[in-house]
Amino acid sequence: MPVSPARSAAFQILMRVERDSAYADELLHSLLLEPLSQPDRNLTTEMVMGVLRWRSALDSAFTRFLSTPVAKLDLAVLTALRMGTYQIAFLDRIPRHAIVDESVELVKQARKRSAAGMVNAVLRKLPPGRAGLPLEDAGPAIACAHPAWLVERWIAQFGRETAAKICQFDQQTPVTMLRCRDDDAQRLLHAEGIECVPGALLSNALKVTAGDVTRSNLFRSGRIAIQDEGSQLVAALVDRGNRILDCCAAPGGKTAALADALPLAYIVAADIHAHRARLLRKMAPQTNVEVIAADALQLPFGAEFDCVLADVPCSGSGTLARNPEIKWKLTPADLIDLQSRQIAILKAAMKHVAPAGRLVYSTCSLEREENEQVVEACLQANADYTIVPMAEELARLRNAGMLVSMNLNGLISGSYLRTLPGVHLCDGFFAAVIARR
Repeated sequence: MPVSPARSAAFQILMRVERDSAYADELLHSLLLEPLSQPDRNLTTEMVMGVLRWRSALDSAFTRFLSTPVAKLDLAVLTALRMGTYQIAFLDRIPRHAIVDESVELVKQARKRSAAGMVNAVLRKLPPGRAGLPLEDAGPAIACAHPAWLVERWIAQFGRETAAKICQFDQQTPVTMLRCRDDDAQRLLHAEGIECVPGALLSNALKVTAGDVTRSNLFRSGRIAIQDEGSQLVAALVDRGNRILDCCAAPGGKTAALADALPLAYIVAADIHAHRARLLRKMAPQTNVEVIAADALQLPFGAEFDCVLADVPCSGSGTLARNPEIKWKLTPADLIDLQSRQIAILKAAMKHVAPAGRLVYSTCSLEREENEQVVEACLQANADYTIVPMAEELARLRNAGMLVSMNLNGLISGSYLRTLPGVHLCDGFFAAVIARR
């Protein structure tokens, strides 16, 4: 029997995420989905993101009926089981027989016919709905399908209640936030059948509540951009100077925000990979942006920039709602490796700040190793730099009418910016403003 286009596409994407360490979000916006109808695209996205968000809970549901450990299952068989279990648990409008039959067919098409009977038997034994998943009172790591080691870190750092909020937020489909270049964006979007409400943090941010903004004229013309509000806030911290360097700029959302906010500034946006630099050029097409493919550790500049943005590569643990596969790939050892790279990039970036200039260091990580510890290590090594209290920076943004949030203290951790998923209803971001004497 044929497999539906949506299930076939979801299966291919999940296989590539596990086998090739590909990113689901990129594949869901690739040519792979181009032949699909909009309903099939929606179903593909639902299955892919659902399986990745709930992976450990799905595994615990069906492994009770297996004699083989999950680690020893063929990847195609494991993927089919996860997809089938997710549909049975969460998609109550799809008949069980269709779910089971197509899951079996996926295994057969993957040339694993010997496992077809087992997949059929296991999926038929699963209780309907979420009855087979871990209980809500099992703790956030189990109930919200997160690695225990990661949740334990968050409990130690933020407290049990906040850690639970982070986990719960990660399991939900994130809202679509817009950065607007047009003061009349909300009215114009409404005329196209797209409903929005003001953002919670920034005056030029809108939250989409209904409609597909990607089909709107404003989006196609570049007058609005999809960008998380926490990411927009980080970019807003870079709000001064005639020469700006964005030294780890791809994919380009923050670069584009800088170019819009500082139209008279000359902005250099760098990324080490040529293909990502090309993507960056598409994301930030403004004429005041020069894009270069170059290593942040060896940029061909001196201390000549009024402000430098070092939005460094990081674990992404603050973005698990959008990138759930990260939580299954990340290990404690990765944080130490990332920290070494981040310290090297920040030290290199500091060399490009002109006297009396500033540097904004940022990540989308919740982990201290990638945030406070990086900044502190670099400041200890260079007495010419000092931290600018974040309270002063946020108060300045609010006085300028850019920041609309009244709870500035809730966005501050010591001298730093800190947004937390589930607390601020945006991704988790960290930022420090560092001034050169």
